[in-house]
Amino acid sequence: MEDAGTGRRQGAGPGHSADRRRPVSSRLTARRYAKALLQIGDQQGNVPQLQQELDTVAATVAANADLSRLVASPLVLPTKKAEVFEAILATAKVSPTLRHFFRVVAEAGRLNLLADIRRTFADQVDERAGIVEARVASAQPLSDAQTQALVASLATRTGKTIRLSWHQDATLLGGLKVQVGSTVLDASLQGQLRQLKTQLLSA
Repeated sequence: MEDAGTGRRQGAGPGHSADRRRPVSSRLTARRYAKALLQIGDQQGNVPQLQQELDTVAATVAANADLSRLVASPLVLPTKKAEVFEAILATAKVSPTLRHFFRVVAEAGRLNLLADIRRTFADQVDERAGIVEARVASAQPLSDAQTQALVASLATRTGKTIRLSWHQDATLLGGLKVQVGSTVLDASLQGQLRQLKTQLLSA
């Protein structure tokens, strides 16, 4: 969810944690599908439209428990999933391009990667635009001034436009933890105590 006052997203942590638990092979497969769709969008000149439609489809599935189970179930035949999904896409009035894309994904038995494909597609669009997401965790919400200072600092460090997402983590005690791509900056009290413990044990 995005904070209207600061432009930062809140509560994004758990979803990304689930993504990190995905097998590497699944993430790579999702990346290939997302890249293929992005290339099609480049050829047709409709990347923003495809991204909006992809977001809508993913949100529709996530909000419907029956659809979510259908997408995730290994017991439903890929052809059956393709038929059901085709009906959903027709109702959602998405473009023929995305309908064909999802038929290919469904028949390949990869609809369970829908959320990963959507997220990876968005990441690839952001990467080309010079935008990077900084995922911030702290025990208490950041003030607007703290958010602005953090965004400015990260922008200077990375040379990119920062999109900041925040979630609460009471276990951090104090300070904050920031992840930008694969880089984690742990400035939390918990992290400092852990580092001190390591130093003491190795002394």
